[in-house]
Amino acid sequence: MNPERIAHIALRVGVAFAFLYPPLNALWNPYSWIGYFPQFVRGYVPDEVLLHTFGVAEVVIALWILSGWRIFWPSVAATAMLLGIVVFNPANFEVLFRDLAIAAIPFALAVISYGDERRKFGFSRGTES
Repeated sequence: MNPERIAHIALRVGVAFAFLYPPLNALWNPYSWIGYFPQFVRGYVPDEVLLHTFGVAEVVIALWILSGWRIFWPSVAATAMLLGIVVFNPANFEVLFRDLAIAAIPFALAVISYGDERRKFGFSRGTES
């Protein structure tokens, strides 16, 4: 196996772990996670419904990225989710600063896979219209 492939797999496993741990831990300890939702999204549904619905989205993103199949969009979504968590929780920055580093992983995967997916559909660099 070549080093580039190993690095790609390591990036996918790393981001998948970061997206699988919170929803699994929230099954046993939901109130340690619900506080990361901004107030403007809370109150429409019960907190646990919001938390576990978001958790399902995290699991889907994690498994999709882990699969390696057309990972551009779930990587973009993962990047946006992580950045959103930091932006909407400035008071918790001393804990969430790590999410900025973690967000670099799906961002890198999106950048890498963007070129791959464009080539799969017959586009090459410099010829798009």
